Order: sequence, then C-alpha cells, then structure tokens
Amino acid sequence: MGDDERGRDVVVPDRLYKSVTVFSTLFAVVTVVLGFVSLDSATNAGRAAPEDVNVALAALGVGLIAVGGLVYAFSSRFRASGMAKDKDSGDEPSDNG
Repeated sequence: MGDDERGRDVVVPDRLYKSVTVFSTLFAVVTVVLGFVSLDSATNAGRAAPEDVNVALAALGVGLIAVGGLVYAFSSRFRASGMAKDKDSGDEPSDNG
C-alpha cells in the first residue's frame, strides 16, 4: 500500500504547502521554546525543592512542548503535488541507501 492509499499524505497546492510548512514550524518552535521557559521558571532553573515547584506552570510547560511537537509532526504530512514520494513508499526500489 502506498502513502496515498493509506491517506497519510495530504497533497496541497505549492503555495499552501509553503504556508503550512513555514507557519507550523514557526508555531512549533515558539511553543516548544515557551514550554521550556515555562518549565524552567516553574522549577527555578532546576534548583527548586520539590515542594517549591509551581505544578501548574510546570504542567503548562510540558503541555506547550507536547503541542509544539504534535503540530510539527502533523505538518509533515503535507506535500506539494510535484514532490516525490519517499523511497520506502513501495513505488521505488529501496536499494539506493
């Protein structure tokens, strides 16, 4: 089964692909950085005693990191109509790598 048969790739016009790639990557990077800043603040740069850790801020940080990772992972499903499929899709032999 190829990627199109399983519905894993979403083929979009080139302009939309570029927009999705740019903005999803930007969003993912910003949320992951904010997540680490939040986590760092909640734990006082890792020096806070367990009872002094701001649990809500730490949970927010972990949540932001997870959301950024998910956005980045799901944005990788998009491809432009002219893009080649990966070598493991079954349409091409994989003896070149």
